[in-house]
Amino acid sequence: MKRCSSGASAWSVALVLLLVSFSQGFSPLAAHQSSSFVGNQHVFFSSPQKSSSSQLNMMFDQLSEAIGNVAKSLGPKQKMTEKSIKPALRDVRRALLDADVNIDVADTLIEGVKKRSLGQEVIKGVTSEQQFVKAMYDELLDMMGGDSSQARSETSSLPVATLAAGKPGDPAIILLAGLQGAGKTTAAGKLALFLKEQEIDYDAVAEMEEEERKTIIASRLPKRQRKVLLVAADVYRPAAIKQLQILGEAIAVEVYAQSTEDDPVDIVSNGIKKAKAEGYDTVIVDTAGRQVIDAVLMEELKRMKEVTQAVETLLIVDAMTGQEAASLTAAFDSAVGLSGAILTKLDGDSRGGAAVSVRGVSGKPIKFVGTGEKSEDLEPFYPDRMASRILGMGDVVSLVEKAAAQVSDADAQAMQEKMRDATFNFDDFLKQFELMNSMGSLAGIAKMMPGIGNSLNANQIREAEARLKKNKSLISSMTKQERSNPDILIKSPTSRSRLIRITNGSGLKFEDGQQFVSEFQRMRTMMSRMQKQMGGAEGEDAEEMAMSQMGNRSSRRSSKKKKKRGGGGGGGFG
Repeated sequence: MKRCSSGASAWSVALVLLLVSFSQGFSPLAAHQSSSFVGNQHVFFSSPQKSSSSQLNMMFDQLSEAIGNVAKSLGPKQKMTEKSIKPALRDVRRALLDADVNIDVADTLIEGVKKRSLGQEVIKGVTSEQQFVKAMYDELLDMMGGDSSQARSETSSLPVATLAAGKPGDPAIILLAGLQGAGKTTAAGKLALFLKEQEIDYDAVAEMEEEERKTIIASRLPKRQRKVLLVAADVYRPAAIKQLQILGEAIAVEVYAQSTEDDPVDIVSNGIKKAKAEGYDTVIVDTAGRQVIDAVLMEELKRMKEVTQAVETLLIVDAMTGQEAASLTAAFDSAVGLSGAILTKLDGDSRGGAAVSVRGVSGKPIKFVGTGEKSEDLEPFYPDRMASRILGMGDVVSLVEKAAAQVSDADAQAMQEKMRDATFNFDDFLKQFELMNSMGSLAGIAKMMPGIGNSLNANQIREAEARLKKNKSLISSMTKQERSNPDILIKSPTSRSRLIRITNGSGLKFEDGQQFVSEFQRMRTMMSRMQKQMGGAEGEDAEEMAMSQMGNRSSRRSSKKKKKRGGGGGGGFG
């Protein structure tokens, strides 16, 4: 796991508390989360909780819940034998196929998990279900292009594959191919923005001191900042050129286009000449798509690749096509030769089979994933983070990076001090609310949190979002003095009359105002305690400590409840 500044970690902890403290019917103290070290991998395993039929319908929900339930069925076993894990493996295989994972990939994955699990003694202090999830994690990691033999801290900061770099006068040519409807044109705009503003300069990183590299998260590493030219080569789809021009204008990237009557190969050739003459170091070509793979499409791509000498040919794959995405990648690779794929619509309601299947069937890496509709919603593909999401273990690293990208080190440090000193006020709350909105949906953020995403259903998320909006309206009705000094509404003799004025001004009930102030005070106290307990811990240590503290508290609360009911101690060891 990549280390980060203490300020960014503090910010992420505040974000976690902000979410869970205002989620209807949920408390961080009631989250059933356990944390254990298994080998060189820190595993967060979140036991799936039953929810209403309106469970969040996001990528991997079905798969992660099924695997979690299978893992729980293992019980308190001291040793994993073929007999004890056979039912679990059968159910996992069914879960993989239900998630539209290619059958050959599913069988290979199950065989790999079987080899990793058979005959293994359950490590002291770890439950058999956690050790089984660790075996699943390692196999998924290897299947998607990672390396389970290395410590996570050595691999999680690096994506599975990077793009070739060019230079002024000799630009890197990137061809984007795919079927119609996969999102090629949108992906072209997203990729251009990523290469222009977000791509890490790994050459510069390699020259940094090792200690410096360890203490900087990805969003703070030096960027390559390419000069990108987009070339509109889809002359067949109506308004495809106009769409790319609009995207280019929105992200301040020039688009080269000609008439729809011109040969696409000639358009690309002329675009490359322009790039060389004007000092561009990267050219992204938006090629034409088809409804199905046909000879005309493949021949045009072959000619284009020969003429341009493209260093990257990326297939744009719709995640909603499931395992068919893997077959499509193999077919395009056989015809024109691919260097990788971009998986789009990963935030949709598909079942996740594409992410697991593409590399297993085609042998080509997924280089980027589209995580939303905005131009900024494109991320490098990290196998370890994806494996964590699939298994319902969250993705704290990506959460911290998203948070750190939205706030400066100075602001983060100031926020950390306010959290520690319990001086976090309503203005700070409002800032956090706005920053959280800029990071994406509440549901998407929840999915990155271990032990939280799987325990919230769609109704709870909607209720939480509605409550956050109510809270914003309450703050908007406060005076500057009340915003900066919450104690006026908590301890002052005039607090009741003030709260009546605020709730009337926001159009809410007095009880709504009371509930918000009470929850705000509890959240502020909790953040102060966590910051003091973390002390000098930084980066990964602070992040893990915060999460483990939430898990330890929940474990103690759960244990007390069991004792009151006369229940036993559970299935752990150690």
